This record gives sequence, structure tokens and C-alpha cells, in this order.
Amino acid sequence: MNVKRITPVLLVKEIEPLIPFWVDRLGFAKTIEVPDGNKLGFVIFQKGSVEVMYQTYASVEKDAPAAMAVEPRKGPTYLYMEVDNLDGVLAAMKDARMVMPVRTAFYGMKEFAVQDPGGHFITFAQPVAAAQH
Repeated sequence: MNVKRITPVLLVKEIEPLIPFWVDRLGFAKTIEVPDGNKLGFVIFQKGSVEVMYQTYASVEKDAPAAMAVEPRKGPTYLYMEVDNLDGVLAAMKDARMVMPVRTAFYGMKEFAVQDPGGHFITFAQPVAAAQH
């Protein structure tokens, strides 16, 4: 077996508040959207080869009722996203709910975390330059 890609599907109450977060702040394109009544039930945000999917609880209930029986609403998901311009992302997130201030971790990453409008946590990270001896 050769795995070609893993894409997270994050479950949320509603998708619409996420569009400005991913499109306006982070520069992702909304490549696919699936309506569910007068709202969105599913969406894919993509930037280059990176994508993230969101689906509403109501849409999952319709698609796979048995999946909702395992209580997927227990808690948020955590994404760890490596970027090449942490300062640019930090500026784009200036009004987002910061849940971890900028820090340099022992494993060589400068990082911070926010909570997206759907309640999930995203840590943005950039490698720090290796120490010069």
C-alpha cells in the first residue's frame, strides 16, 4: 500500500464562519462546497498540495448516521501546520482567539496556536535557524 495523502475532515456546527478564516486570513481557496439546505454541509479549502475539509454535524448525520452514534462531538481537533512565514501568519491571525502565545519549542520550532471559528485548534510553526557555533 502506498499512501498518497491524508486530509483531515473536521466536524463543526456550521461552516460559513470558517470561510474568512481560511480564505481571507490564510489564502486558501474554497475548491469544493456542498450545500445542505440553505447552508453549507461540506467544504474543502486548498492551498497548493495542502487541503483541509470541514463537514457539519447535520451533514454527517445524513450521510452516515452510525458515525454520529460514536459521539464525534466530544472535543476539538488539533492541527499542526508548518509554514514558511510565521510572522505573516501571526499578522493574519491578529484578531483570532490566541490559545498559545509565540514560543520557541525545544524541538526547534517557533510556534503559536489559535482556535478557529469552528472550535478546532491550529498550531502554526516554522523551524528556527540552527545555532551557529
